Amino acid sequence: MTLGSSLMRSNGPKAQQVITLYTNSIPGSKTATDYKEVATTGKDGVIRVSKVTTPTLTVFKPTSGINAHAAVIICPGGGYGILAFNKEGTAIAKRMASWGLTAFVLKYRLPADQIMEDKSVGPLMDAERAIALIRSEAGKWDVSPDKIGIMGFSAGGHLAASLSTLYNKDVLGNARPLHTSLRPDFSILGYPVISMQKEITHMGSRKALLGNTPNQALVDQFSCELQVTDSTPRTFIVLADDDNGVPPANSLRYVEALQTHHVPVELHIYQNGGHGFGGHNKQSPDDWMKRLKHWLEHNKLIAKATK
Repeated sequence: MTLGSSLMRSNGPKAQQVITLYTNSIPGSKTATDYKEVATTGKDGVIRVSKVTTPTLTVFKPTSGINAHAAVIICPGGGYGILAFNKEGTAIAKRMASWGLTAFVLKYRLPADQIMEDKSVGPLMDAERAIALIRSEAGKWDVSPDKIGIMGFSAGGHLAASLSTLYNKDVLGNARPLHTSLRPDFSILGYPVISMQKEITHMGSRKALLGNTPNQALVDQFSCELQVTDSTPRTFIVLADDDNGVPPANSLRYVEALQTHHVPVELHIYQNGGHGFGGHNKQSPDDWMKRLKHWLEHNKLIAKATK
């Protein structure tokens, strides 16, 4: 099943454009003829994509009649094993487009030894390529090159935090447009995996990305709380205190690191909600995405709504 046909049957939001991330060969990639993308729609309505070989950006342009000239790259989660493509991708993009943002849903390659020489950098490579491509073509998308952010949920949150802290680790090589910064201008994290340290990580994500027995240097490198600097972009984080999938300590350590480095951060912790609530926490009457909208307004990334 292709992702396109799955999206059509789901009656989900229709993308305005889908673009391929790489025009030429992907650096560090390997060919595996029996490794083919799969997209399934569960009884819960969630489209789950796995075995991605051709990463893409699904584009949602502003639909509100107002263009904020800002963009966000959205990384769906799924433990680095699948992508919850609509719940943590296209559904989020559609709402953000209604605020005047240009939203790009990143269908990134999931770490796999079959198709990657080094699976630990495969997803990061796609995130770097995405922001480099959008920034280098900012005029085409009618966005400001200094108003491009990254957003991610769960393991996609780890990818977003990795780009936010490891943007100087250029893994693109010749696939990077010259003189193009890979640093996001802002970061939005939903119940993110942050750390690869055993005591608080999500072990499924760690094993998928780093393997069963990674050395400590690799664990530290992809523990985003250890990689924060004064230049890490301002950040918005949302999670639930009763998250049994990814320990809340992940977000708390990241917030502590951001504060240590005087990076502006806004944190929302709901008492209930569990893990993976996407754009709507059914266990709270509050709409966390309205909090996000206020944060974007406060940081002058979108225009304040007129009363």
